[in-house]
Amino acid sequence: MAAAVLMPKAGISVESCIITQWLKQPGDTIAKGDVLFSYETDKASFECESTEDGQLLEIFYGDGDEVPVLVNVCAVGAPGDDVSGLRPGGQESAPTAQSAPVQEAPAAAVQQPPAAEIPPASGDIKISPRAKNLAAKQGIDVRFAAPTGPYGRVIEQDIRTMMEQGAGSATGAAFSDAAAAQAGSFAGTGIGGRVGVNDLTAPLEVRTATAVEVDVGLAYEDVKFTGIRKVISKSMTASLTAIPQLTHNFSFNATEIMAYRAKLKKNGEAQGLPNITLNDMVLYAVSRILMSYPALNAHMLDPTTIRYFRNVNLGMAVDTERGLMVPVIKNANRKTLTQISIEAKSLAKQAQTGTLSPDDMSGGTFTVSNLGALGVESFTPVINPPETGILGVDTIIQRPVEVDGEIRLYPAMGISLTYDHRAIDGAPASRFARELCRALENFTLLLAQ
Repeated sequence: MAAAVLMPKAGISVESCIITQWLKQPGDTIAKGDVLFSYETDKASFECESTEDGQLLEIFYGDGDEVPVLVNVCAVGAPGDDVSGLRPGGQESAPTAQSAPVQEAPAAAVQQPPAAEIPPASGDIKISPRAKNLAAKQGIDVRFAAPTGPYGRVIEQDIRTMMEQGAGSATGAAFSDAAAAQAGSFAGTGIGGRVGVNDLTAPLEVRTATAVEVDVGLAYEDVKFTGIRKVISKSMTASLTAIPQLTHNFSFNATEIMAYRAKLKKNGEAQGLPNITLNDMVLYAVSRILMSYPALNAHMLDPTTIRYFRNVNLGMAVDTERGLMVPVIKNANRKTLTQISIEAKSLAKQAQTGTLSPDDMSGGTFTVSNLGALGVESFTPVINPPETGILGVDTIIQRPVEVDGEIRLYPAMGISLTYDHRAIDGAPASRFARELCRALENFTLLLAQ
């Protein structure tokens, strides 16, 4: 009897996942543990392994489809097993992929009718997401497609066949072979130099005047957002439209933390210490100072309700190839500098390799975003809802200061605090930033507390 493979639940808060690529196809022999497909949540990417032995009989969802967790994704069993009872929602056929291949007549024996003879379809058209996306990019009218997919579904190959035949253009004109030959002698006035009906019926001198060499290829590309990019877009839009947020910029003398960093770099390995960075020191200081400012270590539940947290779950923004990710150091206020340094590096590596669990990115109460390595002197970090604050860490620049009547330079590190004005006013927010600067200027004293 055929058995279903379910979409895994990759984290407590995950409700759906997006299939990125099928690595097995219907008809392939499958063993338990074989990777069937890759998928991503809104925060990380994973691979789904088969839980059954047998043949991959049917795929219920295709590349790019968003699938609820714990829903049947495909069927595995013996050839000929009935899979109708495993299809999600009682659907009649696989929505984006064909079933295991059956004996068919040779492809050469099938005559594809000329594009001009295919009448436009009416009503709702069954079409796979890949085919729909390709048709939109190439300007193909899917009503003229001859569906070859299961149960009359238009698949990607049907659109490519139309492209090879030059049929079904939604923006061009359908015309005879003679007209097509005539059109090849001049440029059209349509998008990308397409020849339309108006071009063919225009006077000869007008057509001749437009006879210039043009590149008919598309000069742009439309790309759908990935799951992570969708979440970033939604979160940032909600943040900037729903939260009255302000940013205050400060700077402090980074002489002490730079000297401490140099000392650790020189002698830390001999003492068995990790590679503690300036960012680790900032994370450590933030986790301590936040305890005195509960309104910044909080969540806005609604416009009139705020939740204060007794511990600091410190989010740290990490730049990855898939987009911005924010892993969370849980209970950072209870951890030593060494523990924070080790955990921060581990979480950052997992985020960059796409192996970070969604649970490691949930529950943050305050976030730190460091752009100092990119030379940013000041910026406006955007709050990660429902948090009430975020700290931007800027680069170090040399600034002048008067000492005993002499002008000297010192290394100044900037910080940019964005806060939710509903949760906290400007004065206490500024006091937090000022106290943080003093703690970082006297970092060894902070360590002794």
